[in-house]
Amino acid sequence: MPLDHYRLLGRSGLRVSPLSLGTMTFRAEGWGSSDEEAARMVDLYIDRGGNFIDTANFYGGMGGSEELLGELVAQRRRRLVISTKYSLTTAPGDPNNAGNHRKSMIHAVEDSLRRMKTDWIDLLYLHMWDHRTPVDEILRAFDDLIQSGKVLYAGLSDVPAWQASRMQAIADLRGWSPFCALQISYSLIERTVERELIPMAREMGMGVCPWSPLGGGVLTGKYAKPGSDGTREAMNVATGRLSDRNSAIAAEVVAVAEEIGCTPAQVALAWTMLDPVVTSPVLGCRTPVQLEDNLGALDVVLDEGQRGRLDAASSVPLGFPHETLAGPFMATAFGGVTVERR
Repeated sequence: MPLDHYRLLGRSGLRVSPLSLGTMTFRAEGWGSSDEEAARMVDLYIDRGGNFIDTANFYGGMGGSEELLGELVAQRRRRLVISTKYSLTTAPGDPNNAGNHRKSMIHAVEDSLRRMKTDWIDLLYLHMWDHRTPVDEILRAFDDLIQSGKVLYAGLSDVPAWQASRMQAIADLRGWSPFCALQISYSLIERTVERELIPMAREMGMGVCPWSPLGGGVLTGKYAKPGSDGTREAMNVATGRLSDRNSAIAAEVVAVAEEIGCTPAQVALAWTMLDPVVTSPVLGCRTPVQLEDNLGALDVVLDEGQRGRLDAASSVPLGFPHETLAGPFMATAFGGVTVERR
């Protein structure tokens, strides 16, 4: 599967690559990519046929990622699908510079357009749920921006499933612009989203674009055990990613990679793409070498046995009501007949 084997994003007609280039490392002081490395990654990705690049107004020192990306794609802007996000502050201390509300959204879009030197944003995500803004205000502001042509498509990131499905239903009923994308953390070490968010996206027509599909690098196998030193290792320890459970999952990924003859990162990425609702995992690479390796995931094929081992090593309990509804009682509760869903 090459990068130019495009997929439709959710229930929209927008064509995007099966892996998207994330730019959180662009101008991330202390741990990110140099400008030269960022430029090489953008060139490599586009030259391979990639068209889906993800950024946010908060990345790179609050706007630095957007500014650099705008410079790097200036002559190639039209053929690309660029997604950015609003919600997080770019002016600490200003209460209306952050949040999900209309003022925050409108000003964030104007600032993003200026930083990227573009006339439109292909896909605008609500970055993170603020638990404050009425949903009709969010939906109407998105629709107004889309009607104006400054934004073409809308998406959600890091939002509870019940709120996302509620907003999608309201948008449908009122004839407002629907959401076509859902960006969430999803990987072999983060499968709790399979309880509600993944099924919700499938039912409500949102293409899933997983962030951190390598679990912060844990699934590459380079962090052998908890307690490693270094900036990234310390971050993973602080977030609970570098646990005994996750280390065991990473060990299984390494074992499968050795059988196939590829890298652990490629196995972990290939696994995330098995579910048809996953449209385009977001690659968070720091160097062109890492990007080259990640793109190799498009050539990896997992057999049923390997997939079963990875699933078993990383499984999470689905809880109520999912386990009850899948239990033996349900075989007779609906009349004892088999009904296949297509």
